[in-house]
Amino acid sequence: MQLQIHESKRRQNEKKFGSWEGLSNGGRRYWYDVDGRHGWKARYVKEVDTTEGTLRFYQEIYDDQDNLVEVHHKYPVDMGHVRVVPGERP
Repeated sequence: MQLQIHESKRRQNEKKFGSWEGLSNGGRRYWYDVDGRHGWKARYVKEVDTTEGTLRFYQEIYDDQDNLVEVHHKYPVDMGHVRVVPGERP
């Protein structure tokens, strides 16, 4: 029964996000992009464990040169928008 639930969640995440990659802990990182009106884009990212339980959910903001400029961690704690220092990964 539990395996069916995990597979159902996985299918839902694959359908909703469209893109994913495996993580070293056996979980997955899902994402989808939304184009902005001024050439910027937002990427919504969901990281899950092996049972497809949500570990983190956040939004990345990219400028028109595809540089990461802001990250907004939304789950498990909403930390608001945080500017990214060039050359550093949040």
